[in-house]
Amino acid sequence: MADLLIQYTPFLVSALLLNISPGPDLAYISAQTAIHGRKIGVFSSLGVCSGAFVHVVAAALGLSAILATSALAFSVVKWVGVAYLVWLGIGALRSSFAKRGPDDASSEISAVKRPPIPTMTAFHAWRQGAMIDVLNPKVAIFFMAFLPQFVNPAAGDGAIQFLVLGTLVNVIGFCVETVVVFAIGFAAIRLRGNRSLGIWLQRSLGGMFIALGVRLALTER
Repeated sequence: MADLLIQYTPFLVSALLLNISPGPDLAYISAQTAIHGRKIGVFSSLGVCSGAFVHVVAAALGLSAILATSALAFSVVKWVGVAYLVWLGIGALRSSFAKRGPDDASSEISAVKRPPIPTMTAFHAWRQGAMIDVLNPKVAIFFMAFLPQFVNPAAGDGAIQFLVLGTLVNVIGFCVETVVVFAIGFAAIRLRGNRSLGIWLQRSLGGMFIALGVRLALTER
């Protein structure tokens, strides 16, 4: 057991550092938590991890190699992902800019008629997070580049090791993201009921989706 711990310590440290580094997934989960609460944040994290695990399985089966070597396959997945992110962003922005009623937005009547922040179910949060990662070919290429460094040919089936290592990366990621979700959720409770803040958070989320879409569009294979 001690030998295994020593052998895989570099992998565990690397996986932890990768997951605590600020990135698109953490930003997305943080925004979802701030807008919809801790439950949706947790399910968004589960969705992101599920999408990443799809790439782990595909890489173990050799399918991700197609994305790494085929310009057409990479482009198809990339542009579908771009379209999905932009669509999510436009939807969030449209919801936040929905008609509020009278021209006097500061009036009490206007405040009553302002639309609530759209609700999101746990399933929708999970599906959205999963789709965001599944449709990002960079995730597949990351696992193809990162995990093989820690596969030991003398330790048995490489594909099984790949799956185990990929699963550990996702488990560590979910633990880190859950801590972030509860920290943000605790802060958000104190601000609950501030409708203006909620609307601006919704707009920020929409802008972030579009920015992620642009970032993915600029990605080269």
